[in-house]
Amino acid sequence: MHGEYKVPGGKLVVADLDVVGEHVRRAQISGDFFLEPDDALERINGALAGLPVATAAAQVAARVRGVLGDGVEMLGFSPDAVAVAVRRALTGATGWRDHEWEFVHDVPREPAVQMALDEVLTEQVGTGERPPTLRVWEWASNSVIIGSFQSLSNEVDLAGAARNDVTVVRRISGGGAMFVEPGNTITYSLYVPESLVSGLSFVESYAFLDDWVIGALNDLGIAATYQPINDITSPAGKIAGAAQKRLAGGAVLHHVTMAYDMDAAKMVEVLRIGREKLSDKGTTSANKRVDPLRSQTGLDRAEVIDRMVGSFANRYGLKPGTIDPATVDLAEDRVRTKFGTEDWLTRVP
Repeated sequence: MHGEYKVPGGKLVVADLDVVGEHVRRAQISGDFFLEPDDALERINGALAGLPVATAAAQVAARVRGVLGDGVEMLGFSPDAVAVAVRRALTGATGWRDHEWEFVHDVPREPAVQMALDEVLTEQVGTGERPPTLRVWEWASNSVIIGSFQSLSNEVDLAGAARNDVTVVRRISGGGAMFVEPGNTITYSLYVPESLVSGLSFVESYAFLDDWVIGALNDLGIAATYQPINDITSPAGKIAGAAQKRLAGGAVLHHVTMAYDMDAAKMVEVLRIGREKLSDKGTTSANKRVDPLRSQTGLDRAEVIDRMVGSFANRYGLKPGTIDPATVDLAEDRVRTKFGTEDWLTRVP
């Protein structure tokens, strides 16, 4: 059995396991990490021999720590990273390059249709109708997107939204509210098979699925880092927020909204929680909390997108894709029955 885990901001850890019955007979850990002294690797491999295949990741990590002792230097990885690689091997996890990725730069769509498409496209990946896909959105109108479990009245000033021509919608994933305007944000979704995140906890899967975009932003000259559980940030401020939903059909939706040129004053008019967060931090300007990509790169939005997508393609490969009319029809029907209804929007009043 073979499993790989690229530590976010660190090195690759590979686990090759021989399994007999319900136990690991032999283990070989490898990767581009640094480890001193040399014989520590033998100790790690020895600790994994005899491991029951049902052992949880935390117990695997504890077993590795138990044989290392003092004086061992692990650079670019950790016992927890070894445990993740082992669990990914034991659960039959796939890697990024095990899949043929499709790319869709979508046409502008209304907010409720975007919510519905996310659900439909994820379901299609789960059933095998669609390959794993990276979709860059374009917005047809201003919107606030609230998380699946957020209170509409607590999060959104509906009068402020009406004054600023902002449509309020609710997505299927958790997390916080996002304020978007056409041309001022970069939003993308990853629709992936569950096997890609097999062996990872929810928190680990956020960092794992965001790793490529952290690299892309670094290539743009931004000192971007992942901040648990779902933020991408830089020394100048927050850049983006991610949200995720795992569907019963065996697929994962991971979507990210990035600030390109934020109208912070308008955002604070519309989002109640934004005012409270800023007040709580003693901050008088929303610009200090969300730092747009435009100010950090000096690049046009289209070029930022092109370079981000190019970075993904260089890592994992991409082929052009489309969203067919039947899928759009299905999404629009989902708007009528779910995402465009008052019941869905006010499911948490």
